[in-house]
Amino acid sequence: MASHHHSLLSFAALATTFSIILLCSFSPIGALNGGFTVDLIHRDSPNSPFYNASETHSQRVAKALRRSINRLNRFKPTSSVPPNSLQTDLISDSSGYLLNYSVGTPPVPKLAIADTGSDLIWLQCKPCIKCYNQTAPLFYPEMSTTYKTVSCTSSLCKSPYNSCSIDGTRCQYSVEYGDGSFSEGDIAVETITLGSTTGHSVTLRKTIIGCGHNNNDTVESKASTGIVGLGGGKASLVSQLHSSIGGKFSYCLVPSIYPQDNTSSKLSFGSHAVVSGFGTVSTPLEYKRSDTFYNLTLEAMSVGSKRLELSGSSGSGGSKGNIIIDSGSTLTSFPTEFYSKFESAVAEEINFERIDDPSHLLSLCYNNSDDIDVPNITAHFSGADVQLNPGFTFVSVTYGIACLAFAASEPSIFGYLAQSNLLVGYDLVEKTISFKPTDCTKL
Repeated sequence: MASHHHSLLSFAALATTFSIILLCSFSPIGALNGGFTVDLIHRDSPNSPFYNASETHSQRVAKALRRSINRLNRFKPTSSVPPNSLQTDLISDSSGYLLNYSVGTPPVPKLAIADTGSDLIWLQCKPCIKCYNQTAPLFYPEMSTTYKTVSCTSSLCKSPYNSCSIDGTRCQYSVEYGDGSFSEGDIAVETITLGSTTGHSVTLRKTIIGCGHNNNDTVESKASTGIVGLGGGKASLVSQLHSSIGGKFSYCLVPSIYPQDNTSSKLSFGSHAVVSGFGTVSTPLEYKRSDTFYNLTLEAMSVGSKRLELSGSSGSGGSKGNIIIDSGSTLTSFPTEFYSKFESAVAEEINFERIDDPSHLLSLCYNNSDDIDVPNITAHFSGADVQLNPGFTFVSVTYGIACLAFAASEPSIFGYLAQSNLLVGYDLVEKTISFKPTDCTKL
């Protein structure tokens, strides 16, 4: 049996997804110079505005797992969508990534969710028809010298969530989320400012944004002021930067085992995002269903020496684009039938008695979590075998209990935990995603 003893990840410091705060300084340097890198901070780090010292380990775990499972709903296509809205599930400010950036001239600091599963960049704006409470002041476009609304006839007004204002003068957007939250407002061009690890800022002029005048948010925490989309669609930050960054971005997320671990993760663009060298493997990037999501082809999973094939529509191997890679989901999920085979294969490798997950959210759990010999698990993508870090294939859900960090759900998602200690590079020109085993704390 190919298995190893590893310390298991404490979920207390992990949460469902990593909130990322880009540490910004706003010196006026506009050129990208081929690439730049920003610091990322774990949402449960003391440096995060969402750090809650009073939460117990079990409370954090339960919240984190629910967010991860709820997030799966946002990837499911729906037929009950109004014509001018984009249906997703809410990415609340207690999950996903958090991004500090500035908008306008003079620059006004903002906190937003940076999400690889969304496209549009939007924030709450004055005047409000309806706005939810947020800790930061609302953006007031009239105070910015670089804000400009987009006309209905502009090429910038062609997207599934765009329409024309009643008076016919302004391009408008409407995004609706799965839990009833929404944002509606004007499409505009504006200057966005990002910080970088060099201490210089990167100024992105004439960036397409949504200025939300009618917004409703059902989540409890009101610290975020909108979303910055990093998906594959035309309106995302990545797509708008496309030519200047050569269609490349990458991230390396630090597996923060303890909340006091303040080591920053990294998000890189352009030349800084090239993933190459010893150990690098690459797999084709497929666009399927929606160009927002980044889809890969998973052919099989190995548990120890046992290889489990995903049957595709052709009957052999995984069908193209059958799994979404998502840095905002903690868990990796498979269709129910395949998940059952996968879970059984993992259970066969572990000589412990199974117990129930106290939160009733995960399926394969054991006592004495520190003593579990976790089998080697490998994801076999088309052209790329990626061995998962054994310390992150199980999570400690409460003291002494560890559960397999995978779930049964469709569509399939390759989540954050499976990407731990990997440098993950997206090349949207070559249409590849590359993986390289990396100690992210050393970058």
